[in-house]
Amino acid sequence: MSYAGRHESAPASPADEVADSSELLEAAQAWLEDDPDEATRAELRDVVDAASAGDEAALTDLGDRFAGMLEFGTAGLRGALGAGPNRMNRAVVIRAAAGLTAYLKKDDREPFVVVGFDARTNSDVFARDTAAVVVGAGGRAVVLPRPLPTPVLAYAIRHLGADAGVMVTASHNPPQDNGYKVYLGDGSQIVSPSDVGIAAEIARVDRVADVPLPDDGWDTLDDEVLESYLGEVTGVVSPDSPRDLVVVHTALHGVGSETVARAFEAAGYAAPLPVPSQAQPDPAFPTVSFPNPEEPGAMDAALELAEQTGPDIVIANDPDADRCAVAVPGPGGWRMLRGDEVGVLLGAHLLDRGVEEGDVFANSIVSSRMLATVCRARGVAHEETLTGFKWISRVPGLRYGYEEALGYCVDPQRVRDKDGVSAALVVAEIAATLKAEGRSVSDRLDELAVEHGVHATDAFSVRVQDLSLIDTIMARLRSEPMSSVAGVEVSRVDDLAAGDGGLPPTEGLRWFLADESRIIARPSGTEPKLKVYLEVIEPVEGDDLAGARSRAAERLAAIRADLEAATTV
Repeated sequence: MSYAGRHESAPASPADEVADSSELLEAAQAWLEDDPDEATRAELRDVVDAASAGDEAALTDLGDRFAGMLEFGTAGLRGALGAGPNRMNRAVVIRAAAGLTAYLKKDDREPFVVVGFDARTNSDVFARDTAAVVVGAGGRAVVLPRPLPTPVLAYAIRHLGADAGVMVTASHNPPQDNGYKVYLGDGSQIVSPSDVGIAAEIARVDRVADVPLPDDGWDTLDDEVLESYLGEVTGVVSPDSPRDLVVVHTALHGVGSETVARAFEAAGYAAPLPVPSQAQPDPAFPTVSFPNPEEPGAMDAALELAEQTGPDIVIANDPDADRCAVAVPGPGGWRMLRGDEVGVLLGAHLLDRGVEEGDVFANSIVSSRMLATVCRARGVAHEETLTGFKWISRVPGLRYGYEEALGYCVDPQRVRDKDGVSAALVVAEIAATLKAEGRSVSDRLDELAVEHGVHATDAFSVRVQDLSLIDTIMARLRSEPMSSVAGVEVSRVDDLAAGDGGLPPTEGLRWFLADESRIIARPSGTEPKLKVYLEVIEPVEGDDLAGARSRAAERLAAIRADLEAATTV
């Protein structure tokens, strides 16, 4: 996925502005005539009328809507709902579905595509359009019965033997967004060159009106796929592990409540206590400004319920339930665990349960190096991948993979993607086992830190309106290289775009400091922002864990201050 955006350019002359306005209005009119949706036609017509009357704000709005086609990439499509080619709407989705189907037909077969959708605005409409396009092109399409988690769609692809899968979701993006995630028949998200091939076929769609769009011909599935998923997902926990556990759960107005509750009960746990105000799907996400468990305020309602009810643990899913967040009680109240803390907690637990020859553990380059340290101590193979589960899921022999942005793949044999439902079950197994032993999740994290060193991580984002500013920052970081950070010498710099570090080229820079600290700067793949990831490693001397954490926090804060200054827009 890429966000199409306007880039700064030299000021246009009045004549240029007249010509540009004329071309823009002409393009808008052509789009209007080809748009199959009355709602977006009416929306665009109002903008065109206002722009034609000289409304500068409307003309600027129109320019953004026609800044280019919403780009199809390795995460499919994602963007704001609305009319025009640089928005998520039926016309854009029909083009994407037509391109995907044409790409699949290159193998001289009738493609079989399974389609899932969440509860966001128009997700069901986009799912039906996708199925119609596949059927209209001579393929077979099936649609999941109702809004369900993304992991259920990822599971369904291999369960049904489909050639591809489409999940209509914008995951944890703001309420005004929607998206279109594509998987191939192996159950993994698309990567290059598949994304390039699909994008090329999308570009060949001249007019939406030329795409056959039948009113029926696809099948709407019953609950068999969901029941099969629930029956198999319980296999991620040991049948004889403790089950005494009280959990508070929030779905953040997404589709996870029912599936998580049923999975817990099927595995022998009590159903989690739901956060009432956030348990039911609601595309408006009324209680949160940003439905991402990592965002400030998103977990307030869940933590308030935890204060009232005193559970053992709090678990949250993002709106499409492919991510899992965890909060634990402590002396100062409830604390959200960082994604890297959950990542190593899950990894160490799976290692404790035993591995087989050839098993590989993995995480992305922006995640902590602690899992690699734990694997090395256990003599188990570990790999580092590019950011995203499209890469993690493709590691040969993968037993477990994670990414610091709350994504965990604990059952790759069934779901080759991050899965917030199965991850929640393994978190529950860890917490229940520790509870039976008179210990806590915090105690286990302390043990891992003492044994392998404090791996303290932090991250921040530089949000932009104009995407060219990200290019400007990255260019500055390359042209004005940092020789030291927070008073520590830079020992190595990897230009990830050049393939430094042994990974496929991707835009980003990675710095290693002489004290083993690490910094990574890269553009986000799903939002208009630059992301910066920081990590310091501090050994624990004797039993002085508190001292090690304090020193690590000081080093981390100093590095962050320097990087915030270096990435100022």
